[in-house]
Amino acid sequence: MNTVAERHLDLASVQTAWQGLNKLVPLGQITSERDYKRRVRVMDELLDRIGINESHRLMPLLDLVTKEIESYEAINHKLPDAAPSEVLAYLMGEHNLKQSDLAAELGGQSIVSSILNGKRELNTRQVKALAARFSVSPAVFL
Repeated sequence: MNTVAERHLDLASVQTAWQGLNKLVPLGQITSERDYKRRVRVMDELLDRIGINESHRLMPLLDLVTKEIESYEAINHKLPDAAPSEVLAYLMGEHNLKQSDLAAELGGQSIVSSILNGKRELNTRQVKALAARFSVSPAVFL
């Protein structure tokens, strides 16, 4: 038998843990622009902590926060449908940058080229670096 299924769910403990977590990391539907900006800051901090470690224990929390941000942005910050490579190409054009200008941040000019051609996806570290460089939410590259 499964011992987890046999255990009784202690809802009082769950409620206490949830309230503590929710004070530190607000979760649930984003209801205002202020809440949105706070959630983006939380996402940025999680990205800083997790880096490129996709097996990090906080990754499920980052996934949850990112989905909440994406849901809010889909309704309130309508972005044109664009692949991350298209967003990057647009931002490079707006900032008059060449592939070589991003080589150090993304891991080499050949990697920049592969990303722009859609042959390679951005990883967490690259998304964070591009978001910082262009002063945009990391969500625009997701």
